[in-house]
Amino acid sequence: MNNDDTAIEEFIRETFEDNYQVLQLEASRSLTPDGRAAALQQVLLYWRKMRHVAENVTDTEVKLSLPGRRSPDGNDFSIHGVVDIVRDNDCTIMYDIKTHDEAYVRMNREFYEEQLSVYAHIWQELRSEPLDEAAVIATRYPRNVAEALESGDEQRLDALLASWDPLIPIPFDQEQVEETIAEFGEVVDAIENSEFAPPPLAKLEEHIYRNETFATRTCRQCDARFTCDTYRQYLRQAYGPDDRTYRRYLNDFGTDQEQEAWLTANLDSAPTAEELSDLA
Repeated sequence: MNNDDTAIEEFIRETFEDNYQVLQLEASRSLTPDGRAAALQQVLLYWRKMRHVAENVTDTEVKLSLPGRRSPDGNDFSIHGVVDIVRDNDCTIMYDIKTHDEAYVRMNREFYEEQLSVYAHIWQELRSEPLDEAAVIATRYPRNVAEALESGDEQRLDALLASWDPLIPIPFDQEQVEETIAEFGEVVDAIENSEFAPPPLAKLEEHIYRNETFATRTCRQCDARFTCDTYRQYLRQAYGPDDRTYRRYLNDFGTDQEQEAWLTANLDSAPTAEELSDLA
């Protein structure tokens, strides 16, 4: 990297830390050191790979809102989103940044098409702004890029970044908008009616990405998974109720170092006695 690139990345590191401190105070939550390092690395790689987009963004963090919607059960709700806009001569492009990996987005493009169709509708119909293209930027880098980062092999990393294409064009369809909004309304009704039933076992067993099932890709990220009857069924079927792997998985709270990092992060984010007294 040249001196300008080094200066920009140092600015990104400092800004990332400043933003993290603000978010930590606002949410009273902290990340573990590994989590913070991974988040920062995503930002840095996004800059290195998508610099041509970042430098040309004309409207950043544009807030889109579709108010005054009503669910099938009569509940009022609104839809909100945040996008970036690039205006280049006569072309306007909408970008939605996702912390997902590129291959998954490409394999499930229809999921993102539904969301971006609603955003495009808000942009074009409610704001009366022209829109020519829409795309998702998938910031989670591939495994081989992670391996190159860990090894410190800059030459290999540069080669892998050159072949990585996290910019995925997404078509938007006006005819999908009302159907997607109706689906949002059904979710609102389920929440308002306290209907939080887990998906059926067949859904957890469904292969949604390469060799990953819904359970391995989605349920493993859910904090409530160990109290979920469907997830327990999935594990029993995969391992057997008496299998040591099954029992170890249910009781897996991470390594001693991970648990200590989690405790430290949460203690650091806890309000002080002075802050509590100010709230009283």
